[in-house]
Formats: sequence, structure tokens, C-alpha cells
Amino acid sequence: MPGWGYQLPVDAVLKEMSATGFTHTELGSLGYLPIEPAQLRAVLNQHDLSLLGGFVPLVLHDPSQIQSTRTAATEAAELISGGGGRFFVSCAVSLPDNWRQAPPSEHEWPAVADALAEVERIAAEHGLIQAFHPHFGSLVETNTEIEQVLHASDTALVLDTAHLLLGGGDAAEMAKRHLDRIALVHIKDVNLGIAAQVTAGKLSLMQGVQQGLFPPLGQGGLPIAEIVDLLEKSGRDLWYVLEQDAAIAEGDPSAIARLRFDACQSIDFLRSLEPVLAGAGASHKQQNLP
Repeated sequence: MPGWGYQLPVDAVLKEMSATGFTHTELGSLGYLPIEPAQLRAVLNQHDLSLLGGFVPLVLHDPSQIQSTRTAATEAAELISGGGGRFFVSCAVSLPDNWRQAPPSEHEWPAVADALAEVERIAAEHGLIQAFHPHFGSLVETNTEIEQVLHASDTALVLDTAHLLLGGGDAAEMAKRHLDRIALVHIKDVNLGIAAQVTAGKLSLMQGVQQGLFPPLGQGGLPIAEIVDLLEKSGRDLWYVLEQDAAIAEGDPSAIARLRFDACQSIDFLRSLEPVLAGAGASHKQQNLP
């Protein structure tokens, strides 16, 4: 992400992902991977990777911005679809460069629902599934705000285990209540002590990441095994995106090795759940964000 320290070269990241065993990736921050579909496919093909989807922050609450929102959504859908992806991961923001100025007011929720329906139409026209992503620091981060979106719209949901916790929610409870609305899973663990400092405003999200906010799966305070067990026993055929937020310093030669080691630990943890996964009869897929 821009502003999050040294940006590892694309080829280095994709090479490590492929060597670690991943088969798919999301786009990451728009502009990190190529923004021309043919070039995007070519870069991913070089590393035997395919595109799963892309995260797209959009202004959804302001009807006066609907045309620019349509344009941004269309451009993103063309890239994701043209790159071979299947998920359009939408996120509500106050402004593209200021994600959460203030919580949405009561009269803005119908506008959010209308805009999500328009994005749904655009995504469908490009053969994509829209999955709405509640995200810490965005316009929809708390349980109450998530419920507003689910009540006002028919949009499917990204179950992000970490961002639900940072917003004050519970991923396991959300999965139980809205299992039929989950289209995609973003899975990462959380150091609860650091999370408390982030939500209290004592640390920024980037500072929290630098201090170990998101440890390898199974090494934090989230019930990852319980969540996976719940999802797999539902019989849903879901994709799991293994996210690895990182903010590293330039000139740190150990950075790639450290990131690879953490990713491998997360994969090993998921593989330890294979008896549960096999018993559920559902497919188990893993992929990572650059």
C-alpha cells in the first residue's frame, strides 16, 4: 500500500506466492499490479497465478457522487473481469483519500443501498460477484453499520475475520447470523492487545501492523479453527483469502524471508484443520494478497 513503507517489487512478491503454493491472488491496492487486463494476465501467468478479485473503495453514501462512482466501479470491473477474476470486493468510503470522515447518517443509508445495487448491476454485467467488505476505518466498520447494509440491500458480504473484530464485531457470530450472505472470506488472526491500542486510537492501523497486529493464523486471539469449522460444515463452497498485511522498511534483507515464513505458518495451521475440512465435503482453497 502507498505510504506503508518499502514496496516490494511485484515479481518478487508473486514469485514467493507461487513458490509457497498459492494459486490465486487479489489485486491488492489498485495500481500495484498492472491496470491493463492483458498485462495483468501476463504478469500473473508468468508465476502460474490467477486473479480471484479486487478490492474497490467507492463513495456510496452521496447521491451527488453517483456518476463518478459508476465510472470508478466500471473501470475496476473491467480490470477484474479482464484479468480473469470473479469477485468485485466493494468498500464504502467517505472519500477516496479519506475513508471515514464521520459515520453515515440515517438518511444516507438508502443512498448506500441504491449505490450498492448500481455496483451490483455493473459487476454482474462484467460477470463478477459483488461482495461488500466492512473494513476498519471505512464508512462501514461496526456491527450496527454492517447490519444496516445487510438490512437495506441484497449485497453479499466479505467475512473478514480481523476487520470485524477491529470494528467491535465477532466473525463467528456474524457467520452464524448471515451465513447465506457470505460470498468470500478474508482470513487473518489478530493480536488482541495490539488491536485494543488500534481501536483506542493509540496506534494507527499501520503502526499496529508494524508491531504485529496480524500474526500467523492460530497465533492470535481469534477462534480461526471454530470459524473455518462453521463455514465448512455449512457445505458452502467458499474461497479463503489469506491476507498478509505488512509494512516493512527499505533495505531490510530479511523482509521477504520473514513474510514467507509467516505465510507458511498460516498455511500449516490451515492444513492442520484438514480432517475437519475433509469431513465437511467442501473444497478448501487458499490464496494471498500482494
